[in-house]
Amino acid sequence: MSLSSLKIESLPKFSANLLSNIHAALHMLVGSVRAFALVRPTFAQFAVLLLAALGANILFGFLAVSDRSYFNEQGLISYLVWPVIILVVGIILARRTMNYSLIFVPVVLWLTADTMLVLSQSGIQFLDIKGWLPSILYGFLPNLFTFLFVWQTASLLWIFAKKLRWVWWERLLMLAGAVALLVVWQKNVVNQPIFKVENVAPTLNERQFHEQHTLLNKGLSDIAKGVKGKNEWYFVGVAGYAEQDVFASEIEQANQLFDVRFGMKNRSIALINNHHTWEEYPIASRTSLAQTLKEIGTKMNADEDVLFLTLSSHGAVDESGSILGDLVMTNPPLTLDVIDPVWLRGALDASGIRWRVIVISSCYSGSFIPALSSPTTVIITASRADRASFGCSNDADMTYFGRAFFAESLREQNTLIDAFKQTRRRVSEREALMGFEPSEPQMVVGAMMQMVLPEFEKVLFDHTNNPSIQLPKFTESEGLR
Repeated sequence: MSLSSLKIESLPKFSANLLSNIHAALHMLVGSVRAFALVRPTFAQFAVLLLAALGANILFGFLAVSDRSYFNEQGLISYLVWPVIILVVGIILARRTMNYSLIFVPVVLWLTADTMLVLSQSGIQFLDIKGWLPSILYGFLPNLFTFLFVWQTASLLWIFAKKLRWVWWERLLMLAGAVALLVVWQKNVVNQPIFKVENVAPTLNERQFHEQHTLLNKGLSDIAKGVKGKNEWYFVGVAGYAEQDVFASEIEQANQLFDVRFGMKNRSIALINNHHTWEEYPIASRTSLAQTLKEIGTKMNADEDVLFLTLSSHGAVDESGSILGDLVMTNPPLTLDVIDPVWLRGALDASGIRWRVIVISSCYSGSFIPALSSPTTVIITASRADRASFGCSNDADMTYFGRAFFAESLREQNTLIDAFKQTRRRVSEREALMGFEPSEPQMVVGAMMQMVLPEFEKVLFDHTNNPSIQLPKFTESEGLR
C-alpha cells in the first residue's frame, strides 16, 4: 500500500482525535505501521500538540536547572527546528503523492510522542530534585534523555520506511544515519537548554583567604581545656563537599545538637566546605582537620575524655565508577585532597586522642572501618563498604542517615547502641519504601570501649534529662543520597 492511497478519517470530536493520536504515537514508538490507521492529523491537533510539546519541554527545562537560571530563547529555537523540519517533510510527501491528508501526519506523530516522552523526563527530573532516585542512575540520565529524543524521531522514520516498503538494508542504512545525526545534534545543543544557568564560578577573595587562618585559630582557642578527674566529650564536625548544601546543613545541625542537648558549647568545632560559609566556618581539609585534632588532643585528658568526630560528604569513585573508599573534599576554587581511611587513622593517632566515637555519613563509608578500628574506638558508618547511602539531594537539609541518627535517634535514645539500632531500622524502612538497595549502616565497638562506653554515655546523655534545655528544631524536608 503506497502513501498516496492512504486514507485518513477525521473523528468528529477533538478529544477522540487526541486519544487516537496518543494511541498512534505509542504504535509508532514500537515500530508499528498501525500508527497510520490511528493518526488523526488535523490542523487543530497539530496546533494543540505543538503547544503541548512546547509546554512539556519548558517544564522539563525549568525542572532541570536551579533557581539561578534565565529563559534562553536560543534553546527554544533549537527545539523548534525539529517540528519545522518534520512539517516540511510532511508537505513534501503530500505534494509528491498528491495526498494532502499526509501534511500533518509526521509532525502530529512526532509531537505526540515528544510530549509523552518529555513529560516522562520531567517526572524523572522531579524525582531527581526530591532525591528519590538511586545514586547509580545519575550517571545514566543524560544518555537516557538522549536515547528518548533519538527514539521518537528514529521510530517515525522507521514506520515510513516500512510503509514505503524499503528493503531491509535501506532501512538499516537510513536508521544508522539518522541516529548518528540525531545523537550529534543532541550532544551539540545540550549547552543551549530552554532555561540556562548563569554559571558563576565561586571566588575566594584575599580577605576571605587570609581570614581562614583567623577563623580556625579562633575556633580552636574557644575550646575549653578538659577538667582533670571529669569525663567530658568533644565534638568535631566535617562537611566535605561544597557543591551541595546538604552536607554543610547536616554538620551545622549536628553541631547544634551537641552544643545544646549534650552541653558541648565550648568543646565543639565545625569545619565546613561551602562557599556560603567562608566567613563563618573554617574550611574542611586535611590540613585544617589535622590541626584541629592535634589542638583538641592537647586540651583533652587522654584517659578521661572522648572525641565525637563526624564527617559528611560523598564517597569517592573513580572515572570508571569503581569504589575508592575515600571521602570527597571540594571547595572551589580551592583544590583539596580526599580524606582516606589510612590518613585519618594517622591524624587521629598523631593527635594523642585515645577514646574516639567516629561517625561517617557517606556512600561506601563502611570502607573506613578496617583502618579506623581500635580497642578504644566506636565506628558508625552510613553504609556498608560496597553500598551507597541516600540523602544528598539539592533540596534536602540532612541525609537519610544524618536525619535518622542526629535529628531523631540521638534525641530519643540514651545510648549510642540504641541510637544506632533505631537509625538502622528507620533508614532501612525509608529505603524499602523508595525501592532502594539497602545501605546497611554499620557499627563496630572496640573491646576496651565496650567496657567503658556505658560510663561515658551517662555523662553524654545526662543533659537529656535537664528540662530547662531547649533542643534545636530540625526541619522535615526529605532527600536521598
